[in-house]
Amino acid sequence: MDASSMEIKNKSIGVYQPGKIKKSKKDRFIKEFRDNKMLYLMTLPGIVVLLIFCYVPMSGIYMAFTDYNIKQGIFGSKFVGFQNFLYFFTDGGMALRVTYNTIILNVFYIITGLVFPISISIFLNEINSKIFKKATQMFLFFPYFLSWVVIGAIIYSLFSSDVGVVNTILKSFGMEPVRWYAEPKYWKAILVGANVWKWTGYSTIVYLAAMVNFDYALYEAAIVDGATKFQQIRSITLPLIKPTAVVLTLLSVGRIFYGDFAMIYGIVGDNGVLSNATTVIDTYVYSAMRTLGFSLASAIGLYQSVMGLILVTLTNHLAKKINDGEGLF
Repeated sequence: MDASSMEIKNKSIGVYQPGKIKKSKKDRFIKEFRDNKMLYLMTLPGIVVLLIFCYVPMSGIYMAFTDYNIKQGIFGSKFVGFQNFLYFFTDGGMALRVTYNTIILNVFYIITGLVFPISISIFLNEINSKIFKKATQMFLFFPYFLSWVVIGAIIYSLFSSDVGVVNTILKSFGMEPVRWYAEPKYWKAILVGANVWKWTGYSTIVYLAAMVNFDYALYEAAIVDGATKFQQIRSITLPLIKPTAVVLTLLSVGRIFYGDFAMIYGIVGDNGVLSNATTVIDTYVYSAMRTLGFSLASAIGLYQSVMGLILVTLTNHLAKKINDGEGLF
């Protein structure tokens, strides 16, 4: 069979032709852009802002590998390789300590950020009184608008050794007052409690908004079948709210190596007695930047970013397996 007849036969039976497929993909992209060019143009300002404020500053990562000198600039400073990273990981176990504090606090934030908002949103969803719903939502949402400095003042008024409300109550029951600001063992629980108080209202609103889109016919069918309220929640509400919970959890996991600097500094401040229990990576970066320079702070920040990227990628892969292929990406 000659070449011309072979080509005719290939065309007739639809043999794979790489060049043709590549061309068709390019044509589809051009057609897509022409059909939705206004939408693509609308995304242009966001892309430009993303490039300027997120990707261009990434050149500063090089500072983590230098002995930064402000006169010589980032790229003129002496290159020291991984020396800043080695200092961080050999600084008296500080790397392990601050990483542990950051992760353990964020794990408790994530767990409580699922249990409390979901429980409260399900409770409010089952309540028929609109006045009670609105009043409860307003009461829960109020702490979200308070700064951590204000919350730190509230916590101080509660746990102050001399005039704190908690110690006053303990004294009234004949118990010995506790020097809260000199006892590190209590502060992880206090920080988790403060985080729950501030963020539960906001997360509850998110889950309630997701519940608005639930198909009420499913509940009607369950009622006809004789399902109790608990069975409806277990078999309908929780499975339907699971995708929203997975997405919010993935977003939280992506920042598990980032401590809330404003929270820790606003509540604890520079209290050296509590540092072993409350110092997270972000507060350590701040301290390192003030005393040891920008290079070490940049190295620790790069460590945070890389570990966060690895963790969110692995978690997203796991979420797809347990959530029927649904994830962030």
